[in-house]
Amino acid sequence: MKRKIFLHNQEIEYKLKKSKRAKRLRIAVYCDTSVVVTLPYGIKENIVEKFLSAKAAWLLDKILYFKKYGKLIFIKGGKREYLKNKEAALNLVEERTSYFNKIYKLKFNAITIKRQKTRWGSCSKKGNLNYNYKILFLPKHIADYIIVHELCHLKEFNHSRKFWNLVAKAVPSYLEIKKELEHRN
Repeated sequence: MKRKIFLHNQEIEYKLKKSKRAKRLRIAVYCDTSVVVTLPYGIKENIVEKFLSAKAAWLLDKILYFKKYGKLIFIKGGKREYLKNKEAALNLVEERTSYFNKIYKLKFNAITIKRQKTRWGSCSKKGNLNYNYKILFLPKHIADYIIVHELCHLKEFNHSRKFWNLVAKAVPSYLEIKKELEHRN
């Protein structure tokens, strides 16, 4: 359902989506500047506006960024593009995982390329590494960061200090890259 809110004297339209799978309240800003707020079942809708107000600076910054650069970085996300690029993305991820795993020597089951809207990668408890096919279109240093990030989750399934120290072994500049990636999301 479409809603509107005023943030810093700007009217922002957003879509409110309820999800059984969601564990927390979440905002996504897409490159067409559309805003989607995902609300887990069981959480009252009246906290959405407080949440958006608290995140106003971030939200307005993302919208401004996409108004400025969105058309330049937009990659069509259709099934055709996914099928066309899936194999190349898998080759890239497998090659870079092999390269970085010489440092970590971690065991994993499978690497899968998916067509995801909001994630670059994930690591399952079963040891499966999953990546968005659009990783292929990212600058090499950002793609490497994502690969290392997911690889490190095989050992530390959290974002603790131990986890970030592990990431820093292969990507010492991870903080700058993480910030750069956040501006792309």
